[in-house]
Amino acid sequence: MWVEGQPAYCTACGGLLAAPAGKRAICTVCGRVAYVDPKLAAAALVAFEGRLVLVRRGIEPALGKWSFPSGYVDRGEVVEAAIEREVREETGLEVRANWLVGLYSEQGIAVVLAVYDVTVTGGEIKAGLEALEVGLFEAAKLPELAFAHDVRIVSDWQRERVRRSG
Repeated sequence: MWVEGQPAYCTACGGLLAAPAGKRAICTVCGRVAYVDPKLAAAALVAFEGRLVLVRRGIEPALGKWSFPSGYVDRGEVVEAAIEREVREETGLEVRANWLVGLYSEQGIAVVLAVYDVTVTGGEIKAGLEALEVGLFEAAKLPELAFAHDVRIVSDWQRERVRRSG
């Protein structure tokens, strides 16, 4: 039986997959388990000129809402390199990843988000192809953010910055 969001055919033999309730799909021909792994995304908290860099999203999900520069990590790509690439693509800024703010995941959501603090090393701030605009905001006066966990991420980041500075 096919379950929405799951593959329907075995990648090894092409046989139909069956997914018993609450279990992983299994090939009805060769018995291979069809693992559907999570997707890793990376986001950056960029402090620039004393403010936080946010982008107004130019793509779904949350089109038009403010978020951290972020995107998917490509297969075989180092997470820190993905963060640096995404910030450059979305904001025009060159950055260096410093430390992991945290890993964020939610039940039923396939994306796991790795969030890093970064340092600006160069570039010129400008909206990239996936951003409608780039804005600088005081951490205490952020606009409405795109995703429910974003407020927690900012809080975690601020707490760790204080801990590291003192």
